[in-house]
Amino acid sequence: MNFPSSGAPAPAPIPGSPQDPNVKAMQAAMESCFGKSVMSGVMGFGMGGLFGLFMASMSYDTPYGSPVMGGANGQTPITSLPLRQQLKVGFKDMGTRSFSMAKNFGKVGALFSGIECGIEGLRAKNDLTNGVAAGCLTGGILAKNAGPTAMAGGCAAFAAFSAAIDAYMRQPGDN
Repeated sequence: MNFPSSGAPAPAPIPGSPQDPNVKAMQAAMESCFGKSVMSGVMGFGMGGLFGLFMASMSYDTPYGSPVMGGANGQTPITSLPLRQQLKVGFKDMGTRSFSMAKNFGKVGALFSGIECGIEGLRAKNDLTNGVAAGCLTGGILAKNAGPTAMAGGCAAFAAFSAAIDAYMRQPGDN
């Protein structure tokens, strides 16, 4: 049944409501493969940075893990430096390690997420196979510089890890 228009304009959507065009645009961006890849890369970068910071801080537990100053001939253990210099060297080392791990985690997250989203779009299914295939491709791509044997190993290892995580995440809840 159609009612005649009263000539009054339609009410504007409430900001933040599901009908808001800005909310719809943000949802569309986050559901796209590009959006998922960027978000996974950013989150991986952050998680890798925190993980790297933790791992770098733990390397100072023993004298063997502590960095040394100087060249190959005159290496001075960091423990023999004044406290201020020890802190400077230690924080610089921790920052370098954290940033390196953050880049690696970000790269892996963006790569895996983008590949999985692309496979899901091609297959038009959301199942365990997508994660396993994406894991295999990601592992192979990450090991490409080490040769075909390493690529096969990376494929198998990353696929197995992806399958285990995906199978765990798909388990029914304890409700």
